[in-house]
Amino acid sequence: MNEKEFKIKTEMIKNDFNDPRKIKRHIPQHDLNLDGGVHQGGDIFATEDGEFINLEYQLVDFDEEELTKYIEFAEDLYEKHHKHVSVYLICPKYVKITVKEQTIKSEADFTIKLFCSQEDPCRFILNKVKEKISRNEILSYDDIEAVRLLPVMCDKKDRTYFRVESIKIINMIE
Repeated sequence: MNEKEFKIKTEMIKNDFNDPRKIKRHIPQHDLNLDGGVHQGGDIFATEDGEFINLEYQLVDFDEEELTKYIEFAEDLYEKHHKHVSVYLICPKYVKITVKEQTIKSEADFTIKLFCSQEDPCRFILNKVKEKISRNEILSYDDIEAVRLLPVMCDKKDRTYFRVESIKIINMIE
């Protein structure tokens, strides 16, 4: 993660989730040693007190299975490191939230918060990748996979646009 992306995401954590903690660094997922069958998280950050923040876009409806996925992630991360885990999910306008806010019984110390955004995550991803290309940065495997998924993640009415943009980028890099 480059410095600009780090700054954008830490500002989102501070502003959208009202979290004033100082974030020290981004942690690569492979450094967390999570179990294989557990969701691996999104962008993981460490706060100055060693706690963890997981920031992700929630691109499918938030239901019982999705909540369980994040609970298992938080429990596994807590079990491995014994530090509080905050899971922050940004939900675009088309995501339906079908689970009510509730207290979850667990031995792990974690919170899960959702922020309903009006920003289209597909446009965000596309713009992020285009910025990297314009700066002649090498796209990561995750960047390339996100570009390939754009046509299936977007609203149906935008599918042609994202398919064309996706094909252009893939043709450029392969």
